[in-house]
Amino acid sequence: MPPRSRTRAETAGDRPARTRVAAAPPSALCERLFRLLYLIRRVEEEIVRVYPSDAIKSPVHLSIGQEAVAVGVCETLRREDVVFGSYRGHAMYLAKGGDPGRMIAELYGRATGCAKGKGGSMHLVDVANGVMGTSAVVGSTISNAVGYAYANRYLRRTAVVVSFFGDGATEEGAFYESLNFAALKRLPIVFVCENNGYAIHARQSMRQPLSNICERAAVFGIPAERIEQNDVLRIHERVGHAVSALRAGKPGPFFFECITYRWKEHVGPGEDFGPGLRPREELAQWIENDQLGRLAGLIPPDARLAIQGEVDGQIREAFAFAERSPFPDASELHSDVFKKP
Repeated sequence: MPPRSRTRAETAGDRPARTRVAAAPPSALCERLFRLLYLIRRVEEEIVRVYPSDAIKSPVHLSIGQEAVAVGVCETLRREDVVFGSYRGHAMYLAKGGDPGRMIAELYGRATGCAKGKGGSMHLVDVANGVMGTSAVVGSTISNAVGYAYANRYLRRTAVVVSFFGDGATEEGAFYESLNFAALKRLPIVFVCENNGYAIHARQSMRQPLSNICERAAVFGIPAERIEQNDVLRIHERVGHAVSALRAGKPGPFFFECITYRWKEHVGPGEDFGPGLRPREELAQWIENDQLGRLAGLIPPDARLAIQGEVDGQIREAFAFAERSPFPDASELHSDVFKKP
């Protein structure tokens, strides 16, 4: 088993920080990014621990290893901005400010869950914090996000919309239709492709003749940029420029392809390395480049320990909240099926 990233975070402050930016980033920014990275990582590590007990009633698609994309993007957003995501949505939900207790309760199938215990891990929502929903249907929320951005443009609202999706979604017709419409209407939306190299167990080279997702987006006249190595600071910087441009009235959309990697299996808390699946050797470079450990080395040790203590307490309370929450009443089978007049 690879070393637990939490241990890397706890010890990273004792070694020189490895950074690829020209100037040291502000400490306050590093602390905010570290807090979110640590929150997401520890929540999902706890999900891994609890899952075999069957307390969690939902399949889980974990974001361990990919947290930097959601964190780098969402830290550029305001509460009134909105995000739409895929079934691998824990990181996006938490990075945008979604309530951890309601998320865990949703995984437990409890009535206090963010979707009343009816949606599970793949259908997270927290409208108050701008999390408009995730979906198990590949690529389906891309067009939802474009529709929301079109409504914002029509109603002269200033909120920015972000659409998160995987590299597999770029093979769906809805992806191209949505980019075409967003470019045509010059919508205030940022498209973020979390390219982890795989659609379930099929690597990108088996599914796409060219690794040119950015080029395909640029064909529509959309500014498109590829960000390598899961670099949370680079993601924050480049997406931040795009978000600021949209706030200043510059027409959208913008497109980012963020190269990342999932450490766990496609679905579930285990691994999917082996013959016919993924080579284990791929993972080593991503563990070495873990952004949680990197950020831990960029903040003072006392600040790091304080953040870890606060977040660990928050996570304990989130799981305790889920465990003491009731299951939905049988009458809930008939509610939220149709919109009431």
